[in-house]
Amino acid sequence: MSLDRLALPPAPVLPAAGVRTSVTVPLEFADGYATSAQVHTFDGLVDGKEHLLLALGDWQGALLRSAAGGAAPLVRPHSECLTGDVFGSQRCDCGPQLREAVERIASEGGFLLYLRQEGRGIGLYAKLDAYALQDAGLDTYAANRALGHADDERDYAAAAQMLAALDADRIRLLSNNPDKALQLEAYGVEVTERVVTGVHLSPANAAYLSAKRDQTDHTLELGATVPLSRIA
Repeated sequence: MSLDRLALPPAPVLPAAGVRTSVTVPLEFADGYATSAQVHTFDGLVDGKEHLLLALGDWQGALLRSAAGGAAPLVRPHSECLTGDVFGSQRCDCGPQLREAVERIASEGGFLLYLRQEGRGIGLYAKLDAYALQDAGLDTYAANRALGHADDERDYAAAAQMLAALDADRIRLLSNNPDKALQLEAYGVEVTERVVTGVHLSPANAAYLSAKRDQTDHTLELGATVPLSRIA
């Protein structure tokens, strides 16, 4: 397993961030699902990036219930994926996960954190360079390493700051990725439960999902590992 974060020491105490703007935005997805989000921007995020927090459903009630010892709000930290979120790329599962997360969070009350960490933190151009290496036979992690990057360069310090600014110190984490829970806990967010997402499998992303399951312990029920040679 190549989950580098497991060996990291405890994260430092983070400075407080503040809400900069809060505005209601109506959302409608291509399949017709519609809801609205209270979109928050922030001052003081440690990485200086323009991350967003989308408060969905009865998020205020969810915070009150959590403060009283009830279930924590459902939260998904979702890393930006232009190819998947906007253009519907089938090489990953990001777009379907985003769509699923918005509906599930809106039904329960909670937050979607839209984090500007394209390509597991390596950026859009480098991600496309990695795709070219994957077409030559490397898996998603080996392609990153061939480009001089780590398997996953994302950091969730800003995500922890955003949650703290909304007094969301306890969360139910909607994610298949154990590293998100490890990092958020290290930054002082109590993860009371990790809730897995659906499996959005396609012929184009089967090898990618298999690598995530086999190398970084993502919770994905895919059956047998799919060899790269079987993927068109």
